[in-house]
Amino acid sequence: MKLNERSVAHYATCDSPADHAGFLRKRVERHHHHVHHHGISYQSHWFVLKGNLLFYFEERESREPVGLVVLEGCTVELCEAAEEFAFAIRFDDAGARAYVLVADGQAAMEAWVKALSRASFDYMRLVVRELEKQLEEACKSLAACHKSPRRSSSSSGRKRHLSNPALPQLQEKPTTLENGYSTWSSGGCVAGGATCTDHDGGQMKPPPLPPRRRSAASSATGSPALGLSPAMLESPVSPETICFSKLHNWYGQEIAVLRREWQERQKRGHP
Repeated sequence: MKLNERSVAHYATCDSPADHAGFLRKRVERHHHHVHHHGISYQSHWFVLKGNLLFYFEERESREPVGLVVLEGCTVELCEAAEEFAFAIRFDDAGARAYVLVADGQAAMEAWVKALSRASFDYMRLVVRELEKQLEEACKSLAACHKSPRRSSSSSGRKRHLSNPALPQLQEKPTTLENGYSTWSSGGCVAGGATCTDHDGGQMKPPPLPPRRRSAASSATGSPALGLSPAMLESPVSPETICFSKLHNWYGQEIAVLRREWQERQKRGHP
């Protein structure tokens, strides 16, 4: 691969954000041909990772890199070395040079290994394929949700009623409320004492009326007490009585009559 040195140097020092940067020590091997001996040393450099290109500089303020590593067709792995926190960049090609780098600590080493392992286009290709697979599965799931029919609460209620005829028929409309009490709505019954039709087609009678109240002041023959009209003795608990105020007034009239009788007895001197 041929790279334009000027373009690469400009990219290394331009204002584009770096994926990772920091000081690392790079292992350098020196071969001595006369004594058939090679020495190993470590030199500190400022490393900058941009995309799949790893630049290293003499100093952090240097304007031009002294080396470049193209992170394609390689693996990043931990290695055994004399120095602690060492890792290596090894290429698949036989005879290719391996880069052994040493970080300042465990956290720095792990951060560099992770960043370098994700820098190649091969890794990005795998990520894109996985995202495309997830997107395809999400689209299929969404299409299946759109095809499935939506069930409303009313239809589910009707199905429950048809499956079990013993259950009472569900009301489609809420019961009308007045003064906190339910009334005879037009959903299935008619006001005025009219009968209702049940789900079997028969006639349902309105709730039974309670017995008429007898006043303590009534005579033994059952004649109404003084001051009470026949209309007042009629029980208000009927389909026509649809609010609490009518019940309150009806019971209040009887109490008012009893109170007046008691006051008259007090005036006449009777206990």
